[in-house]
Amino acid sequence: MNEEKLLELRDKLFAFSALASSMIDKSVRAIVGKDSALARQVIEVDELAANEYDHAIERETINFIALYQPEARMLRSVYMYAKIGSDLERLADHAVNIAESAEYLIERPDIKPYVDIPRMSEQSQKMLADAMTAFSTQNTSLALDVVERDDTVDSLSQQVLRELLTYMMADPTTIDRALQILRVAGNLERVADLATNIAEDVVFTTTGRLIRHNRLSREELDHLRAQQR
Repeated sequence: MNEEKLLELRDKLFAFSALASSMIDKSVRAIVGKDSALARQVIEVDELAANEYDHAIERETINFIALYQPEARMLRSVYMYAKIGSDLERLADHAVNIAESAEYLIERPDIKPYVDIPRMSEQSQKMLADAMTAFSTQNTSLALDVVERDDTVDSLSQQVLRELLTYMMADPTTIDRALQILRVAGNLERVADLATNIAEDVVFTTTGRLIRHNRLSREELDHLRAQQR
């Protein structure tokens, strides 16, 4: 029975992950396509669904611990489920922040064509999907790939900043719009960070190695991969 409950909880996590990813996608598409209805859907409909998932996962993990008093491996699994649920809730909040910025940007002329923002969105969503797959399959190599890709999103964010600084210095009337775009980039960067958090937890579960806040060299990453073969 307790294994069945864990599977049900895992299914909820994957449904929550899919919702959160779709919220990111819709929010960015709302900006690029100037679609205010899409932004409102994220804010008025999807956020409520995300909150329901968050509350359900928190409630069910607490009830599971109280009812089954899990130990060792199962207790670690339940703890990880709760933590991933918390990360997904924060991720959904970042999607709402982007949708709010979209509402501002939609009503105003674009400073420039959106290139790096959609790339950041695509990269962060792929990181989340791969982190959840690594979690489900306990795939250390895939989790480490996600950790490495965080640098790509960081680089794109810096590129957005550099370009917008040029526009703001050349034309001060673009400042308010540029700040909203920077807010979007910052939220997408945090989405990638949260996907990385999930991947780092997978690495800890599979190897016992705590890599959060410890930047690993290429050699160390390859060594961790080799240990799991």
